[in-house]
Amino acid sequence: MLLPVLFVLLCAPLSAAYATAITAIRTGENAATTRVVLDLSAKPEWNLFLLEDPFRIVVDLADTDWALEGRPDPPRGLIRDLRFGQFRANTGRLVMDADQPVVAHRVFALPPQAGQQWRLVIDLRAADGAAFAAAKQESAAAKPVAEKQDVAFWPSGVPPLPPRRPGAGRVVVIDPGHGGVDPGAIGAGGTREKDIVLSLGLALRDALRARGNYRVVMTRDGDRFVRLGDRVRIARRANADLFVSLHADAAAGRTARGAGVYTLSEKSSDREAAALARRENRSDIIAGVDLSDEADDVTSILIDLAQRETMNQSATLAQTVVVELGQRITMRSNPHRFAGFRVLKAPDVPSVLVEVGFLTNRQEEAQLKSSRTRQRIADGLADAIDAYFRR
Repeated sequence: MLLPVLFVLLCAPLSAAYATAITAIRTGENAATTRVVLDLSAKPEWNLFLLEDPFRIVVDLADTDWALEGRPDPPRGLIRDLRFGQFRANTGRLVMDADQPVVAHRVFALPPQAGQQWRLVIDLRAADGAAFAAAKQESAAAKPVAEKQDVAFWPSGVPPLPPRRPGAGRVVVIDPGHGGVDPGAIGAGGTREKDIVLSLGLALRDALRARGNYRVVMTRDGDRFVRLGDRVRIARRANADLFVSLHADAAAGRTARGAGVYTLSEKSSDREAAALARRENRSDIIAGVDLSDEADDVTSILIDLAQRETMNQSATLAQTVVVELGQRITMRSNPHRFAGFRVLKAPDVPSVLVEVGFLTNRQEEAQLKSSRTRQRIADGLADAIDAYFRR
């Protein structure tokens, strides 16, 4: 989930194979222009495009990795927030939010000189609606940056299925939330949700594989961004028997604590569940994804939700998870809740979303950073999955 703050992703290098390292992001103002400068170790190849609802300037850089030397300058001028990280195969992405229509007045690269590296310079100016619409259309027609094929990434957003193991029967899809350019919640001590739930997801994968009777599919097994719709498609393509999405929560107050389990309902069980679903469902927007082509797909999924049996099975799994986790970690009041999460909308796959605690609570943040606690949670989830299938 996401808090309304500036998200700064200080990503560790993912691979020595990247041709270009981005080492700094600097911002400045000059009259009506806001300038953003990226320092790079090699000549950049980029693609810039514009999005609206909300207004965003998105820059993709080919064959790049984020290796910032210190924190970037805070956003200023026309930029309200910015975030960056890996988007997909060898593509770094910078997303800048604005409160009004903004266009890229100039974008150019400067070669090394006077001891400086390559620099990518982006000059932004405010625009009226017509100028923004024209610039958006022009940027949409630009050629995307080239991508290397990398077995650690899935450019289509959908991974290849793992080989079937001898004796493996039920297919369980594990979905660590967020990733890449989308960090999720930021803890009181700076812990990122995407890192915690990835570690937990890998521990759950190993726990299930050790039992010998599961075929486990991960929506992501590294620090990459996966669209919400692709997470659902991964589950359906795998003919999943279960879909388990893993998250960590955040709250304005520092005292909120406890794990919870959510299943799908277009009518949320309470205001807290509704607010959480709204935040989670913005993940694609946070990562700078154009959602203008999603309406038909989402509509068809909502129609398919008439299949009540799937929702009943999801509720059964959630109740089992509550019992097993309740023996191992603190649960919040009314731990089984309902909300309209997009990742739970596969019409034929029983699905749950597990919030394993509040990163904004310093005690729970410390617990979730512990590999021992994460293993305890993974074992509880594996026991709940076993119990679900026995029923």
